[in-house]
Amino acid sequence: MSDSLPARALPNAVVGLVGTATVLALLYFGRDVLIPITLAFILSFLIAPFVRALRRVGLGPTASVLTGVAVVAAVVLMAGAVIVTQVTRLGASLPQYQDTIATKLEVLNEITRGTIGSIGGPAGQLIEHLTQNSSDEFGKAPKPRLASDGTTPVLVEIHEPDLKPLQILSKVVASVWPPLETAGIVFIVLIFVLLEHESLRDRFIRLAGGEDLRATTVAVNDAGERLSRFFISQFAVNACTGLVIWIGLSIIGLSQALLWAAMTAVLRYVPYVGFWIAALCATLLAAAIDPGWSLALMTFGIFLVVDIVVAQTVEPKLYGHTTGLSPLSVVVAAIFWSWIWGPVGLVLSTPLTLCLVVAGRYIRALKVLEIMFGELPALTLPQNFYQRALSGDAHEIIAAARRYMRKKTLAQYCDSVLVPALHLANFDLRGKTITADEQAKVTSAIITVIETLSDRKSWWRRPKAPKAGKGSSALAGMGIGRQLRERRISATGEWQGSFDIPPGSLILSVGLATSYDELATEILVRIMRDQKLDARSMSSEDIDEPLPPEATAELVSIVCLVTVDPVNDTPQMRQLMAELRVRLPHAKQLAVLLPSPFGNRDLKDCDFPQADHVSASFEDALNTCLRAMPRKS
Repeated sequence: MSDSLPARALPNAVVGLVGTATVLALLYFGRDVLIPITLAFILSFLIAPFVRALRRVGLGPTASVLTGVAVVAAVVLMAGAVIVTQVTRLGASLPQYQDTIATKLEVLNEITRGTIGSIGGPAGQLIEHLTQNSSDEFGKAPKPRLASDGTTPVLVEIHEPDLKPLQILSKVVASVWPPLETAGIVFIVLIFVLLEHESLRDRFIRLAGGEDLRATTVAVNDAGERLSRFFISQFAVNACTGLVIWIGLSIIGLSQALLWAAMTAVLRYVPYVGFWIAALCATLLAAAIDPGWSLALMTFGIFLVVDIVVAQTVEPKLYGHTTGLSPLSVVVAAIFWSWIWGPVGLVLSTPLTLCLVVAGRYIRALKVLEIMFGELPALTLPQNFYQRALSGDAHEIIAAARRYMRKKTLAQYCDSVLVPALHLANFDLRGKTITADEQAKVTSAIITVIETLSDRKSWWRRPKAPKAGKGSSALAGMGIGRQLRERRISATGEWQGSFDIPPGSLILSVGLATSYDELATEILVRIMRDQKLDARSMSSEDIDEPLPPEATAELVSIVCLVTVDPVNDTPQMRQLMAELRVRLPHAKQLAVLLPSPFGNRDLKDCDFPQADHVSASFEDALNTCLRAMPRKS
């Protein structure tokens, strides 16, 4: 049996590699066909809401689709005309700025001690040409230099015969035909995608999982609405950003402000660097135009202010801080799609990857895409806690806990993260899959985390991990709860505080026999002390121990009995409640049940008629105690 597993795994791995290579080859060699189709589908997400609005107004399906496509075509043509016109004007005006560019290059060369002048390659040749010919008229032919034998070379000019009208027309058509062909395919596919929107959705539902029709329909509709909202929001933000840049650059008097605005709106689709490419180009032009540096600084300042406002204020309120993709996946996707499809792939990288992540969210076979590229963490918070604890990285756990507790309480953190993580550790401990060294790391990390989080004064100090010794090297043995209690007693005194207190102001937490019950009891005590309640802990074994004379029964207002395994501990807890009812007749009894969230949480058989209240979380136990007794000032 064991020999057959590798034999099966090898063909599967080969099939996976062949399939991946085939997909990459299809994407690369079929880009001329796939790029227009992909653009059409993404544009369909963008204008589908507009088409639906036209249908609600009263237009027919065909008329609404043609109207929407016509509007998109008009916008694209206008943007293209603006960019071509502005680029033409920019090219015609560049010779006017040669002297300014050469002067600034000379200044920069002096400041950098010749570094600028030593640049090699085409850039170095251009800089040398500008600096050496700054006083010459731009475009004038250079004077011929003498050859090595002293003779003067003869300048020869080659003139091609004048082209005939048909030749000129063929050259023009050859130059504009590829983009026109791509645009034509895009708009034709777009029309049919919008016309057959319902049919395509039904086909996708059948492909994704036709057996569960309701769930698949909800998933497909939700995914389509999410993508449409995002693309519309992104288009609106980019267009408004370009408009603001146009207004700002026009006010300061930068030439071709409309060109930089259009470049900004388009390049913002390129993640992270697109906006700043437009900013760099505009700033370089401003430096070439103005003999000083004020225009360049103002240009860069406008881009900087606009990016801060848009990225930190507008986008978070409109569609969140991010696209739902992890930052690394955005960069990797940009590199991958630009390698496969060139500049168009760079612009489409974020939309394409977002579509794949949304598909992975709803299609089980593509779940790996959401895990790899999605923004959601690959591990849950309890898993992340336990993984960091196994590595002994208490500082990272505390940093994550502080971020969590900006909006949550310590009790909520313990319920949602700490207790489930402790149950994960308990599983490995009972299964004997955790080594002694890992046990020591987990023990040290948990002690450090609990002590740091329960002491607000030490929140912003670097926590110190306890020294690992023979007495604290395992989860079993002395137990983490007992260690934490002893460390707290060393600071508060033998009886965890004075007994010179008003009657009914003390909360007694009692854990059952296991070390995990003691740990949960100690966590509850620290949660209550964080809320200024006088909470103290005991184990079930300590109840029969003698107490000082001043420790009277009237001091105790509430008794909390804590268990992490209520199903098996029910008989023992009932017996303990009966004993404590005799010893502390005036105290209310609170049963705190903290079962594992990974197992069967059915607690219908865990009936405690003696208890005044049953809590299933630290938060509920804390709120019950806060309501039952006055706060300590």
